[in-house]
Amino acid sequence: MSGNLTFAMIKPDAVESGKSGAIIAHLQEQGFLVRAMRLVRLTRPEAEAFYEVHRERPFYGELVEFMISGPAIAMALQSSDAVAGWRTAIGATDPAEAAEGTIRREFAESKGRNAVHGSDSDENALREVAFFFPERELALLGVHLPA
Repeated sequence: MSGNLTFAMIKPDAVESGKSGAIIAHLQEQGFLVRAMRLVRLTRPEAEAFYEVHRERPFYGELVEFMISGPAIAMALQSSDAVAGWRTAIGATDPAEAAEGTIRREFAESKGRNAVHGSDSDENALREVAFFFPERELALLGVHLPA
């Protein structure tokens, strides 16, 4: 299913401000099918592991703190060319630079509180989906991660 599956997360800022439903409606209007969804509250070790790829970046500590600050919604999304399509749908990291009609332009507060996370590659999408959703749950939905 590589290429047709991506991972998305509605971050704590958007959950707290009640924007989750509008974001989910927006992504469905863009043609994404929600294959799995779960409300999560990341622990510090989980957030550190999930964002390990950014450990050396200057914003890593602030990102981890933000992601453990409240509940988030983890989702496995399906569509053709899912990763690229989701990256286009969410827009630039900084909502001031995001295109009109994108999720971040419409729902994000700032570059640091930018409403959603999106996988940046097919490889990371599969890793991130597997981080939150056990394969047995995805199998019930007909989604099989490659070995």
